[in-house]
Parts: sequence; C-alpha cells; structure tokens
Amino acid sequence: MLNFYLNACGIICALGDGPEQVKARLYSGQTGLTMTGRHSPGRALPLGCVQARLPSVDHLPLRQRSRNNALALAALAQIRPQVDAAVARYGADRVGVVIGTSTSGIGETEQAMASHVASGELPQDFHYGQQEMGSPADMLARELGLAGPAYVHSSACSSSAKAMASAARLIKMGLCDAVLTGGVDSLCAFTVAGFAALDSVSAAQCKPMSANRDGINIGEGAALFLMTTEAAPVALLGWGESSDGHHMSAPDPAGVGARMAMTQALERAGVVAAQIDYINMHGTATRQNDAMESGVIAALFGLEVAVSSTKPFTGHTLGAAAAIEAALCWLAMQDDNPQGRLPPHLWDGVADPALPVLNLAAPGAVLGRPLRHVLSSSFAFGGSNAALLLGRTA
Repeated sequence: MLNFYLNACGIICALGDGPEQVKARLYSGQTGLTMTGRHSPGRALPLGCVQARLPSVDHLPLRQRSRNNALALAALAQIRPQVDAAVARYGADRVGVVIGTSTSGIGETEQAMASHVASGELPQDFHYGQQEMGSPADMLARELGLAGPAYVHSSACSSSAKAMASAARLIKMGLCDAVLTGGVDSLCAFTVAGFAALDSVSAAQCKPMSANRDGINIGEGAALFLMTTEAAPVALLGWGESSDGHHMSAPDPAGVGARMAMTQALERAGVVAAQIDYINMHGTATRQNDAMESGVIAALFGLEVAVSSTKPFTGHTLGAAAAIEAALCWLAMQDDNPQGRLPPHLWDGVADPALPVLNLAAPGAVLGRPLRHVLSSSFAFGGSNAALLLGRTA
C-alpha cells in the first residue's frame, strides 16, 4: 500500500506562529480570537487575526505581493530546510505545489479601491494579479525554484482538503515525488461582509454544538505540509470528496454528501469507523451545519468517539481551514503526545437537546494512548464536501 507521508508541517494562525506556540495555546484552552473592527467598519467582531510579524514580500514580483502570500511564506519558513532537501533529492521538476485558498489578494484590492475612491487613482503598489487565486502556488513554486505542477484549489471551505487530496494523487500517478501542499487565507472585509450578509457571523466567540450557537468567527492563517512517500510518523491514509449541490450556502440537512466524503475516506484508508480515535469537526457553530454534521457523525461513528471543533481557537479560516485543522490533528499525533491529548472543544456547555449527544472533548481530555486514526471534515458552499483521514504508521 502506498502511503502519503506528511514529513513536515508549518502553521501560522491566530493561535501563534509555529507548532510550539500553536500547541501551547491549543491545549491550554486559550482562544486566539480578538475583537476588532478592522474588517467590519462600525462593528467590532471576534476575528482570528494573525498577530505575528510576517515575512517581507518586497522581493516578489508586484503581482505576488499580498498578505496572503506573506502568510504562506511564514508557514514555508518553518519547514524550508525539509522542502529544500526534497528538491535537492528529487529534482525541481519532481516537486509540486498544490494549495487551497479562497481570498488570495482580495485585501490588497480593497485597499486599492479605497485609494481610488479617495484620489481617483489606483496606488502604484497595486497590481490586478494580486487577487489571482493561483497566486499562492505560483509564488511558492517561484520561491523554491520548482518546475513541477503548481496550482490552487478554490472551493471555499473545502479548498485545502481538496488540495491535499490532489497532492496525494500527483504522487500516486507518478507525476511528483514530493508535493508542498496545504492552504492559506487572509482576512478581508469582503469575506466578513459576505458572511454577515448571510446572517452567519457571531458577535461573540462562536459556540459549536451549543443551543446558543449563532454563527461563525472568521479567521486567517496558513498550514503547509511536505508530502512524500518517505516514511514519517503520520500519513494521509485516506480522503473523500463529494458534491451534493443541495443549496448555494446551506448544507443538505440529511448530510448525504458529508457522509459520502467520510465513508470514502474510511474505505480508501482501509479503516472502519470504530478505529477512529478523534474527529475534528467542521463545526462552524451555525444552526444548520452543526445539526447536519452531528447527525452524520452519530449515525456513522456513534456517540463514543471523541470530537471537537477547533474554530473557536482559530476562527473559520475558510480556504485554509482544512489544512490548519489537519495540522492540529498532525500535531496531536506526534511522538511528544503519548497520552493522546485531544484538541479541546470550546463552548458555553449549553447542549442543544435537538442534537445527538456527541463526546465533545473537554479541555484537558486525553485518549490515554497515542492517537492512531483521526478524521477531519470540511464542508463548503455549494455542497463541496471533503474529509481527510490521518494515521500513525509506526
């Protein structure tokens, strides 16, 4: 069986810059959300803002200078030695880049449009190409001197899950020996206003699975993995993808597509539902998502498996969400977690009697042994569903 090992992981999000910062705040139960009106003038909202200083993008072509690409560079910097070693080993034409995003450089366009309204001219540091969705993959390939496949998936909140599945397929097809894969998204007013228009944004820290849940918090960040067939503790064992097309923004209440994605991931990995130790829920804290997702989990996995939503820590990072949440799972599966500490579920503790009574991981919860199989699910607008199954291989 061909395994797709996740040899290295770089992560930056509202919880911190790098694995150690992120782990420390995650397991302490400390949210990374902050109240700000920066992206919602006249209305302060809790957002998952990256506070760390980001790398300069001044060396990039103007069309690639964006906060989104700076976030990607920050994640890359954490694993640059391993990526460079893979390029040296396999050759620049045998290393690919597959990234998920949904915003790219839209924030830069917002700033340019504001300048145009004020002065009648676009600023000289603006280039239309900054908002090109393919920019992160193109930039990373250029930065690393790669000549292999380089492209972006942009399917809203399932983007980076699909990117990681595509990376595995490139290796399976023999087109690449290594792939830099994951996701990146940056905060912008466009995204916040869009979800607010759907009445889906909470004015407080989101409360997945609560009777009081009233919407999401938006966030930003990046997570990148080096994927190869070279043995490592954790591998992407399986993935599933489906498109149910129930509604433009609402999930199918029956969860047919969500269940299909999870089932495909299990089957591809050769794992049965009872072997899953933990599920990282999509868990947006919207009325409809949590009802649909909890029903699918209860029906497919039962009520005993540990689950949590980590979005109250990071915010919903949209195109980067699946990669960031896979990274949190990857961190929990490393050798330094022998007792199987679980990513905790932050909420107000007020259970919704209409939802199944899932085993929500409380702060400090442990499995009592290393995590062996973990599932992470992502559901997007338009019924684009994806699930990733990570497994310990040793």
